[in-house]
Amino acid sequence: MRLSRVGKRYGRRGPWILKEATLAVGPGELVRIEGANGSGKSTLLKLIAGVEPPSTGSIDGPGRRAYVPERFPPALPFDARTYLHHLGRVHGLSAAEADRRAAHWLDRFGIADRAGTPLSRLSKGTCQKVAVIQALLADAELLLLDEAWTGLDQAARSLLDEVAADRAARGGRVLFVDHDPNRLAGLITAAYLVQDGSLRAVDAVPDGPSGQRLVRIEVDGRLPDRLPGAPQREPRPDGTTLLKVPAPHSDALLRHLLTATPPAHIRAVHPEGEA
Repeated sequence: MRLSRVGKRYGRRGPWILKEATLAVGPGELVRIEGANGSGKSTLLKLIAGVEPPSTGSIDGPGRRAYVPERFPPALPFDARTYLHHLGRVHGLSAAEADRRAAHWLDRFGIADRAGTPLSRLSKGTCQKVAVIQALLADAELLLLDEAWTGLDQAARSLLDEVAADRAARGGRVLFVDHDPNRLAGLITAAYLVQDGSLRAVDAVPDGPSGQRLVRIEVDGRLPDRLPGAPQREPRPDGTTLLKVPAPHSDALLRHLLTATPPAHIRAVHPEGEA
């Protein structure tokens, strides 16, 4: 997915919300978009999602994109099940597959018992779960999450963390905005700041807690520059690489390595300090 000198303003004389924004996101990347309220983060995601056209520049991306907006319109004249069926069909799924995937995610987010309830009668938190589910139906190559965790209970937030990390580990591209500075910390492959209409790269890996246990992964072959968990790398004379990653992020890193094309050859995995 690539943005080339993208700008956005409303009206010929309106202020530039974004100007000359350039961004490239490859397969397997999990990217955080930061910035103050009103800086243009949501506008950026809308442009990438295709919800709004850019005023200048170009956006090239993978075929299927899925988007969770900052605000979900709950007054739509559907119940949750019918709405998800409709969105699944829009994403190109068969009727049976749309219903199967909707039932799967309704159950995982704990709201299967409210599938027949009109959206207008659902709580804000339940509506937010429906908003997230509609974006997960398509298993899209590009997943865009605009404060998608807001309003979710802790269990649903943890599930969305898992899904976002897994989508990237399986080769998808995930871009997200969230108020929590620790959201998906250690798994992010890149971060960008939207400020004064510009977009610039910032440090994606905040300092983790001291004394955090590491997992050592010995890998054959060439590795991409960006990996989940931002592991330490130690090239070895025999051509292998020793990766050291914080234990909470080792599963995501292993999934990424094993689902790469071609998959990495993993020689050994063991906690730091063990032979």
